[in-house]
Amino acid sequence: MSRCVIIGGAPISSYETIKACFTADDTFVFCDSGLLHRDGLGVTPDLIVGDFDSCENPHLPVETIELPCEKDDTDTMFAAKEMLRRGYADFLLAGVIGERLDHTLGNLSVLYYLDAQGAKAVAVDDHSEISVVGREGAVVEECFSFFSLLCMGSPASGITIKNAKYPLENASMANTDPYGVSNETLPGKTASVTVEEGKLLLIKVRPSLTFPQIDASVLKCSDCVFCPETA
Repeated sequence: MSRCVIIGGAPISSYETIKACFTADDTFVFCDSGLLHRDGLGVTPDLIVGDFDSCENPHLPVETIELPCEKDDTDTMFAAKEMLRRGYADFLLAGVIGERLDHTLGNLSVLYYLDAQGAKAVAVDDHSEISVVGREGAVVEECFSFFSLLCMGSPASGITIKNAKYPLENASMANTDPYGVSNETLPGKTASVTVEEGKLLLIKVRPSLTFPQIDASVLKCSDCVFCPETA
C-alpha cells in the first residue's frame, strides 16, 4: 500500500523542500486549512478532512469528510485514525509544525499515536524531520547538520548513540533533562540511535537552517559575555 501524506494548515515557507519528500504513489489527505497549501505543493487531494473552521469547504469533486467543530479529535488526529482504519501503515505529516505551540504539540502527539499503532510516521517542516524512536532504532545521515533526542513523556533508558559527536551507551533520559539537544553525525559516518525502554523524539535538522548573527557592539549588559567591555 502507498504512503499516506497528511497536510495540515501550519505555515510552509519552502514548498520545494516539502515536495522533495513526496513520492509518485503517495496518497494525500488535506486537513481543513491545509487546503491553502494545495497549489503551492502542486498535488491533488485524495481525501479532504475537516470541520472547516479555518478554511471554507471548497466542495471539490473529492471524497470529503466534514467534521463537527466541537469534537475530541483534532482534524489531523482524525485523519490519522481514518487512514489507519483504511490500512495505511506509513505516514508523512507536513504543515503540522507552526506558530501555535499547542497545535504543534498536539500534532507531535499524532506521531506518538501512530508509532503506538505500529505505523511508521515522520513529520517534516522547512527545517527538520521529526519521528519517534524506540527499540527498532533510527539512523541520522551525515547530510543533517544536527540532531536532537528529547524525552516528551515517561523516562527512557538503554539509549545508545553511535557515530556521533556525543555518543551514548545504555544511558537514560527524563523529560526534565534535555541533554540530547544538538548532537552531530561524525564526518563520513551515519549515526545510529536505539532506545531499549521507552520512546524519544528524534529531530533531524537540515543544513538550510541558519541563525541570525549577534552584533555584540549593541549589547551593554555589564555581566554579558558578548559585551566588549566584559568579554
